[in-house]
Amino acid sequence: MSEASAGAGRGAGELMVLCYHAVSDSWPSPAAISPRALRTQLRWLLKRGYRPMTLSAALAEGAPRKAVALTFDDAYLSILTKGLPVLAELGVPATVFVPTEAAASAGSMSWSELAQWAGGEHEHELRCMSWDQLRELSRQGWEIGSHTCSHPRLTELPSAQAASELSRSRATCEEKVQRPCLSLAYPFGDYDEAVMRLAAAAGYRVAVTLDERLSASLRGRGPLEVPREAIYRSTSLPLFVAKTSRLLRALRTSRPYASLA
Repeated sequence: MSEASAGAGRGAGELMVLCYHAVSDSWPSPAAISPRALRTQLRWLLKRGYRPMTLSAALAEGAPRKAVALTFDDAYLSILTKGLPVLAELGVPATVFVPTEAAASAGSMSWSELAQWAGGEHEHELRCMSWDQLRELSRQGWEIGSHTCSHPRLTELPSAQAASELSRSRATCEEKVQRPCLSLAYPFGDYDEAVMRLAAAAGYRVAVTLDERLSASLRGRGPLEVPREAIYRSTSLPLFVAKTSRLLRALRTSRPYASLA
């Protein structure tokens, strides 16, 4: 099934999507998971029969019901250097969401809380992958999606500027990778109905959220608001098991549970 059919098949609420960021042994950022923890988590999923797929493939018609899509936000260089060896060893593809302006320079990213690491011993962890490196991931079977151009909070921008962020980043991804760019991750998980309309107009077929509220899985049913389980450095294996439990996830999508949010 081609990526062009993404979003046309299974319901977004039926798919388990995991959200990661950087991969590092030494960076104490909450968003940086160690390679060892990543390997342990993936082995646990694989032993329980989960089928790892790119996001668009997992949402396509005919995808296995027990599919899991790994996604990485921000295109940190460590995803390639520390994450890819783990995923390649286990035969797991993933989807990476690229802030295209950062990829153009392959420089350090500095938005929001990342600025605190600039100028220190962990500054190298802020580096974004280059387009050459992202093309290498694409050749390895990864999906390259958009994370806008400059990683803004889209709901805080004028409509025309938000539309430009969405359309230009998608066009850049397609030009640089020479593959369709059909997927989007909203920076900071920040979106609303207006942003979803702009994403659809820009040509995205799938968009993922990062919403920690209990009702996220209930609300995120459409292909432009696919919910994700955020995995952080502090996510112990027991917590990971709970986050990925089919029973607990079904409970979280129930209306009585969502009403508690």
